[in-house]
Amino acid sequence: MLSKCRSEQKRLYSPDIVKSILKPSVKPAALPGKRVPKGPRTKQPSRSNQPSLNEDKDMMQCIAFATADQYHLPTLCHDLIHHGFQEMDLPRDASNVLVISTDKTAKPDDDALMFFFREGSVVFWNVEEKTLKRVMRILEHHEIQPYEVALVHWENEEINYTVEEGNTKLERGNFILNDQMNQDEALLEKFAFSNALCLSVKLAIWEVSLDNFVESIQSIPETLKSGKRVKLSSAEVMQKIGELFTLRHCINLRSDLLITPDFYWDRENLEKLYEKTCQFLSINRRVNVVNEKLEHCTQLTDLMRSHLSEKHSLRLEWMIVILITIEVLFELSKMIF
Repeated sequence: MLSKCRSEQKRLYSPDIVKSILKPSVKPAALPGKRVPKGPRTKQPSRSNQPSLNEDKDMMQCIAFATADQYHLPTLCHDLIHHGFQEMDLPRDASNVLVISTDKTAKPDDDALMFFFREGSVVFWNVEEKTLKRVMRILEHHEIQPYEVALVHWENEEINYTVEEGNTKLERGNFILNDQMNQDEALLEKFAFSNALCLSVKLAIWEVSLDNFVESIQSIPETLKSGKRVKLSSAEVMQKIGELFTLRHCINLRSDLLITPDFYWDRENLEKLYEKTCQFLSINRRVNVVNEKLEHCTQLTDLMRSHLSEKHSLRLEWMIVILITIEVLFELSKMIF
């Protein structure tokens, strides 16, 4: 059924198409049953102290997307190799990531690489647009619980980079790579940057999910305040609690948002690049804000559950009172008649 839906509605992964639909000067039209994103959550680098437009044109592009809940990497690897791409090797402790190279570069100054993280994120380094779209179409067949296409492109990360003399660093919102490194060292540094970018886009998707959850329960406090009846059944409340704990589990347990991955413990240089990028993308601050919202939502759902429990107890008490009354009336009728 999923493949049928995909064949009926082809997913075109083009940043230009999405940006033309979601122009800042034009309010996007709301699709039936769809909530229009309020704005991108991912980090948009400040233009202050940034390179000029002419300098930007000479730089290459690194772009990250979160497209699904997870990828099935073994079949994805086989499919990409079948389409003419080459797999690159990473250290064994860099698990749950697939690195693919291609000769279809956007600019000749650097190699074209793609990092696929099992958690459902992908990063493209200097990949030409036509090849990027092609890979995204291949990726569709290996996604588990894919996200909406408009949301995928709305919550992306785009950072320019260049290869120059000197140490690799993040400077003025751009990646500066050392041109004296060998291929293996350059691959690991790109992996560190990609790891942070993937965390950011994944967190952005969860931020949108949390906003949707908050919007679905925002009328409940006012309903309770006015003394009106909450129009939610026990099953619906439990469903809300399940959604909330699933989101909290994804953010705090399934991801590396709270701690630095073990991969960087004995690689101090890569750890600095990873943490610097996370700091630039405000990941720690965003995680703290999300967890604060989750805590308030948890308190509200607990209140809803307590309210329903009290209503259920009150209903049982009234049933007992009515049954006792009926029994008393029955006994009185026997005495009188």
